[in-house]
Amino acid sequence: MDMDLDTLSLSELRALRTKVDRAIVTYEDRKKKEALSELDEIARKMGYSLAELTGVSSAKSRKAVAPKYANPADASQTWTGRGRKPKWVEAALAEGKSLDDLAI
Repeated sequence: MDMDLDTLSLSELRALRTKVDRAIVTYEDRKKKEALSELDEIARKMGYSLAELTGVSSAKSRKAVAPKYANPADASQTWTGRGRKPKWVEAALAEGKSLDDLAI
């Protein structure tokens, strides 16, 4: 692929650089996936999983978190205190209640 870079405008050169950077990233990702796939296949042929051989678990296990807050109007609506606040919590706070008022 022969390209005369001297004939390109500045915007064309920047666009080309963006495309090249993106191509490099996707190339590296693709090669890593190919290598991982090959290693996984070899491990399976030998009767192991890749996770067993590397000592790395393939999935993170999440433990259930007990709810800390409940909606006084509907006890079936609970919240652990993690993540985005449910609308009923936001409404209670807007009414002047505190999280302590909603605690289980």
